[in-house]
Amino acid sequence: MEIIFLGTGTSQGIPVIGSTHPVCLSTNSKDKRLRVSVMVKWEDYNILIDCGPDFRTQMLNHNIDHLDAILYTHEHNDHTAGLDDIRPYFFRQGDIPIYAHKRVLISLKKRFEYIFQTENKYPGAPSVAVNEITNSNFTFKDLTITPIDTMHNRLQVFGFKIEEFAYLTDVKTIEKEEIEKLKGVKVLVINALRKESHHSHFNLEDALEFINKVNPERAYLTHISHLMGFHDEVQAELPENVFLAYDNLKIKIKM
Repeated sequence: MEIIFLGTGTSQGIPVIGSTHPVCLSTNSKDKRLRVSVMVKWEDYNILIDCGPDFRTQMLNHNIDHLDAILYTHEHNDHTAGLDDIRPYFFRQGDIPIYAHKRVLISLKKRFEYIFQTENKYPGAPSVAVNEITNSNFTFKDLTITPIDTMHNRLQVFGFKIEEFAYLTDVKTIEKEEIEKLKGVKVLVINALRKESHHSHFNLEDALEFINKVNPERAYLTHISHLMGFHDEVQAELPENVFLAYDNLKIKIKM
């Protein structure tokens, strides 16, 4: 299994438009972050987690020629706004399978009504194969996928455990029984917005505490804002098995 970090930034991305913050002015490519998303590559399958506004650029950056499924964590714009750009895949492959909580599907149908229409559908619009998920295991091909139920302030958000890999973003609180589902993962990806506390995201201290509870072999921090600081400086402060993820990072996990 290979994981590609397509984007590791927060909702505004880095650099933030018009910002003169030093991180936004950095010339280090690791300080430039598209909106958060990962591609899980397994056998010949490409499974996308979240499809944000930078989706088209991300697909072109990595020459992704097919897309087998999209898993949605929640309905916020930085995780969903790229749905229309699945059109090239749809034209070649047909309906693209999507997996999401019922609430998220309702939101997508409101925002992208033309994609979900079954009558008088515009011929240039893409279509999706809808799969409603709950907090129970489901399968994609031969993979078992375990949703991880978390809270983003007052909004429910799903993380996903896929074999020995787990991906959680926009987490602020998580119940003990959900943490137990993560025990034994080799690689954990978890959000860490900044060093200061935040009302709806883990900060760096929260994320490191959570990593200690799960105890993976390796952990990667994502959904990072410019307020976290310069990539190289933050990385130098982290424990040996914890890494500040960056756009276009690729990692492999033995299964």
